[in-house]
Amino acid sequence: MKKFNPNKNIIIALILGIIVVTMLSVTLAKRSSGGKPNVVQSVVNDSVAIMDRVVSAPVKFVENRVADVQGLLDTYHENERLKEQLDTYDNAVQQNKNKDREIKALKEELALNETLSDYEKVTANVISRSPDSWQDILVIDKGSKDGLEDNMAVMSQKGLIGRVIEVSLTSAKVELLTSSNQTSNHFPVRISSEGGESFGLLNNYDEKSGTLIVDQLTGNTEFKEGDVVQTSGLGGNSPADLPIGTVVEAKVDSFGLDRNVYVKPYAQMYDISVVTVVTRMAGGE
Repeated sequence: MKKFNPNKNIIIALILGIIVVTMLSVTLAKRSSGGKPNVVQSVVNDSVAIMDRVVSAPVKFVENRVADVQGLLDTYHENERLKEQLDTYDNAVQQNKNKDREIKALKEELALNETLSDYEKVTANVISRSPDSWQDILVIDKGSKDGLEDNMAVMSQKGLIGRVIEVSLTSAKVELLTSSNQTSNHFPVRISSEGGESFGLLNNYDEKSGTLIVDQLTGNTEFKEGDVVQTSGLGGNSPADLPIGTVVEAKVDSFGLDRNVYVKPYAQMYDISVVTVVTRMAGGE
């Protein structure tokens, strides 16, 4: 068995140390004198540079990939934040549209009230309108404590839309002119034309043309498009001179016995949010 010789190893280490110190000394001397490095130094420098690139390349690759992933995460979070802001913006836009719509309805109701200076009136909000009776009934937030009673005329926007048919303490039901209820209490109306005035009953609605129908007309007055239709006040269930609409056409009914006048209403019957109930003539009991 070969014995371990520590003296030999010490000698080898000393020789290697001397060689390294010598190479460093030569390198420093060359650098200070501005001379070119020798072949050995060049080989060592190139080897060190290659090893540095080999070692640093994976590190740089990992660092770049980590930066890319972090960039993607930042982009994702930014997109989520922008989506939340976009949703908030859309909601704000819709709320503004709703506010504009409410303001427009209130302005129209205010303009209507200014024309009804001869009447006492109560303004109310629509609080309920069932889809299955959309053309027939709506509910408002004023009732008997506000002075409302059955058969009071109800206006909206620019014209008549119906009458009160049921009153509670804080709410009331309004039957619309578009109702298909044949037993409702119809409005007596007056049609003013160049040939004079004619009276009749407003008692039907043509859904296809969106017009109200007046029949049981008095006299033989010829009507033309644009003639004004108002309440006549006859019968005592509604005040006179409330605006309803304008004549579209007049034609004989299917039996050939009576004339029907088709009236385009001033009020928009499908989009009603605020109404005005005419309680009585100003100064009346």
